[in-house]
Amino acid sequence: MSFALEDHAELTDELDDAQRAILEQCWPDAIRVLSPRGLDNWLKGAVALAHMGRGDHIVRTWIEVVPILARDLGEDVIPDLAQACLGFASRTSGAVIERVIATAPVASRRLSDPDLFRTYLQFLNQLLAQAPRGLRPMLEHLEELLDVLTLGGLRRWANWGAQAHRTNFEEMTRYFSLESAESQAILQNERKGTLFVDIHRRIGMYLRALWGRDFLMRPTAGDFETREGAKPYIAEFFLHLPDAYDDWNGEPGLDLYRAAAAHAAAHVALTIAAIPGDELNALQQQCVGLIEDARIEALSIAQFPRLRDLWRKFHAPSTDGTMGAQFDRIALGLLDPEAQIDDPVVDWVRDAFAKADLSDAAMSRELGLHLAHQLRNRPFSAYRDVQGAPYRDDNRYIWEFEEIDWEKGFAPAPEQVRKYVSVSEMVNEVEVETAGDDAQEIWVSETEFFDDDGLSFNEKEGKEPTSPPVPYDEFDYKIQMHRPSWATVLEKRPKLGDPSEIDAILTENRKLTQRMRHLLDAMQPQGVQRIRKLEDGDEIDINAALQAMVDIRMGQQPDPQIMMRSVRKVRDIAVMTLLDLSESTNDQVAGQDQTVLDLTKAATVLLAEAIAKVGDAFALHGFCSDGRHNVFYQRYKDFDQRWDEMPKARLAGMQGQLSTRMGAAIRHAGHHLGQVQAAKKLMLVITDGAPADIDERDPQYLRQDARAAVLEVEKHGVIPFCLTLDPRADQYVAQIFGQRNFFILDNVERLPERLPQLYAGLTR
Repeated sequence: MSFALEDHAELTDELDDAQRAILEQCWPDAIRVLSPRGLDNWLKGAVALAHMGRGDHIVRTWIEVVPILARDLGEDVIPDLAQACLGFASRTSGAVIERVIATAPVASRRLSDPDLFRTYLQFLNQLLAQAPRGLRPMLEHLEELLDVLTLGGLRRWANWGAQAHRTNFEEMTRYFSLESAESQAILQNERKGTLFVDIHRRIGMYLRALWGRDFLMRPTAGDFETREGAKPYIAEFFLHLPDAYDDWNGEPGLDLYRAAAAHAAAHVALTIAAIPGDELNALQQQCVGLIEDARIEALSIAQFPRLRDLWRKFHAPSTDGTMGAQFDRIALGLLDPEAQIDDPVVDWVRDAFAKADLSDAAMSRELGLHLAHQLRNRPFSAYRDVQGAPYRDDNRYIWEFEEIDWEKGFAPAPEQVRKYVSVSEMVNEVEVETAGDDAQEIWVSETEFFDDDGLSFNEKEGKEPTSPPVPYDEFDYKIQMHRPSWATVLEKRPKLGDPSEIDAILTENRKLTQRMRHLLDAMQPQGVQRIRKLEDGDEIDINAALQAMVDIRMGQQPDPQIMMRSVRKVRDIAVMTLLDLSESTNDQVAGQDQTVLDLTKAATVLLAEAIAKVGDAFALHGFCSDGRHNVFYQRYKDFDQRWDEMPKARLAGMQGQLSTRMGAAIRHAGHHLGQVQAAKKLMLVITDGAPADIDERDPQYLRQDARAAVLEVEKHGVIPFCLTLDPRADQYVAQIFGQRNFFILDNVERLPERLPQLYAGLTR
């Protein structure tokens, strides 16, 4: 790709004259910091923002700011910023988007890391969903905020204001403009002592003075949720240091940064070989790491004696009996041989460490294993009992673990072969008809072959054939976009129950069935009907033709509609009944011994009888979920199956469990409806509560996704309708299914009666 502006005419021609003028001014600076790919992303972003139609100022600001941003953080962040701004377009004004772009260099300078900048864009997206009125005033004071706050502190400060002033927009604006007293108080509370962005150059020069080389450093937002537990670490040739350090026991944060950077750099400079860790348990790894930290610090102090003083002031061991306190005493004893510590384990480790060859990397493993053996009988927790020195990293750099070749290490299990045979072959050749899960070959009878218990061998043999997982997109209302392949539907074979249970339901509700008979008879097809008064038809309407001749004889204009057509009236309807089978269906109905599942089962059976009476094609499916990757879907009766003993047995075995991820289930049911040829397609969703799942805490997320799923199936000609048993469903059911496509059944006991009546009304 060329660096000449004229060679990008296909993109620049879509900009107006003022925008191209700004582009020409910024082009010389841009080609010095952007590669051909970066230039292409820069120009495409400008064109996309221009097409957004939110004002000329957004495009001009983008053209001016992006080269500066790329110089600070690299050009890989350009697509992320463009995508974020386009996502903001549907939820805020062009002026706010322009401020996001204009303040991006401020955020890049203060955060000084591309990953943190991407996290900052995610934070803006979350704030826009929680407090859209607060985003603009916050951006106006962004430099002032980031001068004293880390990214985690900024997020906590903003979340406090969004929650405290959720309904008071005037106070929210004052809070985010730093005008209210509480805003200043929270800001002061989140203010940190020393920020990495302010001292990273000094730390870099300090390390260069020690080791005569440069070290790559990055800030890590370890306090994004909480300041506690943030530790340095070494990964991918970078020293990852916390983005802020508070003063520690009176010691300034700058000294803590020096200690942490010097310790991490010592690991990089003095580690000869990684330590094998595959066969070590948690206690052994902790002890070996403790000795390795002491080894590299001893070697560093041999070259730079004053490092002992720097590291020593961040050791404050306690005298309690925990393993964490024991590790702190050992760490201090090895760092400072003159420290007075009354502990026999420390004395033993000091003697062994003094006699060891510190240049031998294997020494740390050997001595650490001996130490772990001495401490093996003490209570130990890998999460609670850790070193207390705040400057030491998590030691991931020192370990070496064997990499597993997943393709070679785990051979796939042989696929079961299902062989279809006749009944005679089945009887004469098979010794064990009910083959187990490990059988290599499963024989399936071409015709039904029943065991003594009345169950078919075709249902009992082998393990259940696994259906391929079906991924579906899921709508995220916060970003107003679909997350691709976010939820996975897994079809499972329904468990069989006793068909006599279904027959008992029909017998018990015989009177209701008789009352429905007249209503169902009225829905039967009416045969052939003649449509008269047509200009174009199949045959002449004699009466209309004679009247036309009379009109002609009398000198009047005749009626040209003298044809008629015979039309055969038939019902062409396909009905999908989708049952919510979540755990809540096991709750008992107030004042009854029956559960919601029992009533749902009875209503479904009566509905199936009603639809079978009319002759419409119908299917009975159910769903539950256990997270977005486990949306379980069961098919009790398909469109091409008869309403006989097998669907009844499946319904008898119906169970309620897990959660309700409704959106993915509606999309999958819509897929099955799409395979059916019918003039009218109805999806009847029966549920007892709002969409919910274990991996999503925001109640609006799954409701909005279910609404998006309803709109998607409607585009394919499906009519969705919800029958809900939740008396509080007014809060959400209209939001999901629309104002007219739902019915709230306040009296759950009447479900078996109301469901067939509802079906009759929907399919007239």
